[in-house]
Amino acid sequence: MNPNLEKLQPYPFEKLNALLSTVTPNPELRPIKLSIGEPKHPASAAIKKLLVDEIDQIEIYPSTKGVLELRQTIAAWATQRFSLKPNSLDPETMVIPCSGTREGIFSFTQAAIDASKDPLVVSPNPFYQIYEGATYLAGAQLLLLPALEQNGFVPDFTQLDANSLERCQILFLCSPGNPTGAVVSKETLVELIELADKYDFILASDECYSEIYTDEQNPPLGLLQVCAEIGRDDYKRCVVFHSLSKRSNLPGMRSGFVAGDAALMTEYLKYRTYHGCALPIHHQRASIAAWQDEAHVKANREAYREKFKAVLEILKPVINVTQTDASFYLWPKTPIDDVVFCKRLFEEQNVTVVPGSYLSRTVDGLNPGSQRVRMALVAPLEECIEAAQRIRKFLEGL
Repeated sequence: MNPNLEKLQPYPFEKLNALLSTVTPNPELRPIKLSIGEPKHPASAAIKKLLVDEIDQIEIYPSTKGVLELRQTIAAWATQRFSLKPNSLDPETMVIPCSGTREGIFSFTQAAIDASKDPLVVSPNPFYQIYEGATYLAGAQLLLLPALEQNGFVPDFTQLDANSLERCQILFLCSPGNPTGAVVSKETLVELIELADKYDFILASDECYSEIYTDEQNPPLGLLQVCAEIGRDDYKRCVVFHSLSKRSNLPGMRSGFVAGDAALMTEYLKYRTYHGCALPIHHQRASIAAWQDEAHVKANREAYREKFKAVLEILKPVINVTQTDASFYLWPKTPIDDVVFCKRLFEEQNVTVVPGSYLSRTVDGLNPGSQRVRMALVAPLEECIEAAQRIRKFLEGL
């Protein structure tokens, strides 16, 4: 077996399940899970109907590249959403559908890393665990940069020395961040693009939370958007990952896309023809409908805003928590050890959240997730309110 498998750590939810298996939750309270970032808002009925109507497409092998109409739809959506130059995002050479951002990120990393050159991948810490697994299985080393409160939960990329930049082959961004909800600024993105040019590495921006944000008039910036604003219309060395899982409440459909630099996409497509994760055609047809409709996405944002408002009103008096820029997460600071906090909260109030230290790694004695927890406001409004009330009761009893 691949020896790099030994470098993989248990997934955060495996660790959480093991932690909680040692205690019995309060039997008088129904369980409420704010742990897994799985949207619970209903998906569009029209999109679900289209999946059924197109079910005969399962009799046809899907192409790796996907149907042209889907790629055209994605390019049109991204051009509109991120104010790209018309026709600059070529659906023929710059867009590839993938089975959600997890699969896209993992497979792109395998295609992009040259293991013969002592490769390094740079990632924020805390981070989406796929960055780590994809890095190790591609034969690269991982350099984690802490995303701390004093820097707005965005890594301080000025920490990168020349040697690390010389070795860097991919620098991962997660904006809006998981679990912090922080959005990387235009100034930082411009600086990173300049570094990518100087040291010849790929900027890979995971933007799967880009459509869940608090200010309707101020959507999060995207990497391609900043490229467009500085006249970089070929998106050289830049790729982005998007998904319908969060945007359209379709996590089980496993549909997203990778887009950017045509030269990178050409080589990545070559890899994918062997990788074997082509989207089923009925999923592609439903994806076209999803990307073309903004009404359900706007309604989705409004539902999250309502939950944020209600939950923050309950929790702010008793815990250090602030509204995140985007995403559906809260990232509060706990008054006690985060693992103990999660275990006792589950035991006493039957509410599940994730220890921040499970979403991070300890580097030079620092774990940026320590004494923080991730709360995913994915449950219905009434459940989120009840969970917040229980958390407050728990905190008041400490």
